[in-house]
Amino acid sequence: MTNLNYQSTIWTRADALKVHENDPTTTQPLVSPNFPVMSNDVFIWDTMPLRTLDGTIVSVNGWSVIFTLTAKRSPEVFIAKDGTYDITADWNDRHGRARICFWYCKDGKSWIYGGRVMKEGVSPTSREWAGTPILLNDQGDIDLYYTCVTPGATIAKVRGRIVTTDKGVSVEGFNTVKSLFPADGKYYQTEAQNPYWNFRDPCPFIDPNDGRLYMVFEGNVAGDRGSHKVGSAEMGSTPPGYDQVGGARYQTGCIGLAVATDLTGDNWKILPPLVTAVGVNDQTERPHYVFKNGKYYLFTISHKYTYADGLTGPDGVYGFVSESLTGPYRPMNSSGLVLGNPSSQPYQTYSHYVMPNGLVTSFIDSVPVPTPNPKDLQYRIGGTEAPTVRIELKGDTSFVIETLDYGYIPAMRDIKLRKRRSGLSSILDDILNLNLTQKEAA
Repeated sequence: MTNLNYQSTIWTRADALKVHENDPTTTQPLVSPNFPVMSNDVFIWDTMPLRTLDGTIVSVNGWSVIFTLTAKRSPEVFIAKDGTYDITADWNDRHGRARICFWYCKDGKSWIYGGRVMKEGVSPTSREWAGTPILLNDQGDIDLYYTCVTPGATIAKVRGRIVTTDKGVSVEGFNTVKSLFPADGKYYQTEAQNPYWNFRDPCPFIDPNDGRLYMVFEGNVAGDRGSHKVGSAEMGSTPPGYDQVGGARYQTGCIGLAVATDLTGDNWKILPPLVTAVGVNDQTERPHYVFKNGKYYLFTISHKYTYADGLTGPDGVYGFVSESLTGPYRPMNSSGLVLGNPSSQPYQTYSHYVMPNGLVTSFIDSVPVPTPNPKDLQYRIGGTEAPTVRIELKGDTSFVIETLDYGYIPAMRDIKLRKRRSGLSSILDDILNLNLTQKEAA
């Protein structure tokens, strides 16, 4: 049984001072401005591959499936002064109309748009933000954990089912949303404590050591905005001349943890944060795990603009490693940086998701376009899948190995669906059987 009486690991300012852009071992290769677009009708970002609770990326009857945050491209609404389509304004407006949609393909990269997962009006709030789709069994049942946003922010899930034919994939159900928990104000900051609070991105998993169901998520450390102290623990072993923190008390990001009462994931208990970043960074988005060689690799994504005063780092994925679920954790590569954008293209990709096979998917945000006059800097907006990158994990370090095709998210295992069993087994048995099969296959 995991010891849940633990102290949060602090990502210190001294750790973050070791973050350096353009280290070839931790820098994502340049994305060409001539990138292909998955769809001319919708933007996509925050890709969520279908997986099981042990982290395995799966296909169903030979069909790979991904879920994405999606917004309709609206050239008829966003019009520039010269009468042309203002794609930048359209792209920047997407978060307020985000919906979760799904895509499918046979080869792990030629994605076909499947449409909305939930019909309009099913989700109780105006925005559907990122989470994790979990294949529960070999009958196609899926729990989609996601974030209900505005009003408030609540971790929720909705259950549905995937259906396949020789020609494609469809979904059924996904019509009853179950709210799981909001921020509590004790461990995690609430909207009342900070109108700019973050509480989102649920990612459930089974701990390979104790077999219990947990969830990591993004949060901010509880307390009124501006009341946090950046003390010696948050500073770490900083060198002379780096003792001024400015307004760093406003950056209070953390990676949260919750534990479920059983494998159904219907009831949860909120636990203290695993990693805190008070005085370092305000966002630790989309946390998720890779379990390898007895180690817990905990990944999160963050921005250059959410770093605290006196610190900087690229948009990208950051990581922490431990031999125990509850830590203590060590920042990977001494700093925490695992894969960042190059300084010449600081916004080329974001929302990286590290898979157990070392592949890292992300979406294209904006890429500089060369012009005859370098002062006339222009960007091409993405809203589509970026090239997949492979990284290698060696102990506490990571290395960029290769770049693969755009949106390449191959399944690690194919699940053959069986006819639905009526009353013959519980959802608990189904989950256990699927994950035991995964472990045996591994």
